[in-house]
Amino acid sequence: MTRNRRLARGRLDYPGIGSTEHGRAPDGIPWVVTQAYLGDGPALYRRVAHGILAWQLQKRSGLRVRTDSDVVVPGARVVSGFGVGPFRINAPCEVVWVRRPVPGDGPQSAGFGYGTLPGHPVRGEEAFEVELDGEDRVFLKITAFSRPSSWFYAAGSAVTGRAQRHVTNRYIGSAHELAAGES
Repeated sequence: MTRNRRLARGRLDYPGIGSTEHGRAPDGIPWVVTQAYLGDGPALYRRVAHGILAWQLQKRSGLRVRTDSDVVVPGARVVSGFGVGPFRINAPCEVVWVRRPVPGDGPQSAGFGYGTLPGHPVRGEEAFEVELDGEDRVFLKITAFSRPSSWFYAAGSAVTGRAQRHVTNRYIGSAHELAAGES
C-alpha cells in the first residue's frame, strides 16, 4: 500500500548510487561489509527474505520507522529515527534497488539497498541481503558506504560510528529473530 509520497523530500545526491548492489564503493569512500550466519535451509532463507522486504530489520531493531510503502519497492521512501524527543535523529532514505527470492532452492540472495536523502546524518548507501549458499547455509550481509553529511556530523564522527555499529548489531539481532520465526 503506497502512502503520501511527501514522507521525505529531496533527491539522492551522493556518488555511486546503486553501488551496494554490485559490491563496489565509490573511490575514496569508506566501505563496510558485515556478515552473520543465521542458520540453514531454504525455508529459513525465505522467512528472512520476506522480513527484510517488509522493513522488519528496521522495525525490529528498535528504530521508529515511517515509510510510504508497506513492502520494499524501488523508489520507496523510509524515515528511520532513533533517540528521544529533541535528541531524535531522523534518517530519510530512498530504495535504489531490490532483489526478490527466485523459485527453487539453489544459491541466491534477496534484499535491497537504499540511499540517503537530505536530512540524513551521512551521505551514502546501505544494503540488507540474505544469502543462501550452495550448502544451504543462510547469511545476513549488510553493506554500507558513507561520509558525514555536514561539518556537524563530521565533528561527531566517533559518536556517529558507534551509533552505526549499534544499529548494525540490532539489525543482526532482528535477522536472527526472523530466522527463528519469531513474530
